[in-house]
Amino acid sequence: MGFITNRGEDLDVLMAEEKVLLVFLRHFGCTFCRETMSELAKARLELERSAVHIVVVHMVDFEMAARMLSVYDLQNVNHISDPTQQLYTKYGLGKTGFVALYGIKNWWRALVAGLVKGHLIGKPAGDPFQMPGVFFLEHNRIMNKFTYRYVSDRPDFVRLASIKL
Repeated sequence: MGFITNRGEDLDVLMAEEKVLLVFLRHFGCTFCRETMSELAKARLELERSAVHIVVVHMVDFEMAARMLSVYDLQNVNHISDPTQQLYTKYGLGKTGFVALYGIKNWWRALVAGLVKGHLIGKPAGDPFQMPGVFFLEHNRIMNKFTYRYVSDRPDFVRLASIKL
């Protein structure tokens, strides 16, 4: 099954022709998902200068995602709606366990990301138990990846797109 972006582009074709940073988000109400979007927006210019195309994968409809992405100045990035989480599964992203979701590290990081940085917490929009992940692909090959141990982990997007496995 092919996955089509909000711009009508086939993900497989895009990944065959371009360098792609495939960013899988948790649900849009998640403090850490919001922090991820904020940090991705900060890295965006440097990624684009390196000809890396950002594709965000989420679990809601295109309209809701477009609204959330625009809040974080990501309104012009490609994104894919995957409400059945087939693409998440294809890339080996499973569900969170108790510690990865409720561990002490997350409580501390939730205070920092939510209150100090202002990302707060919202109503779940997607599966709150789905783990996120980031994959850097060139010509349909995974060149680097970031797999989360905790939902509060923070990938370095620019580093991911510049270092090969």
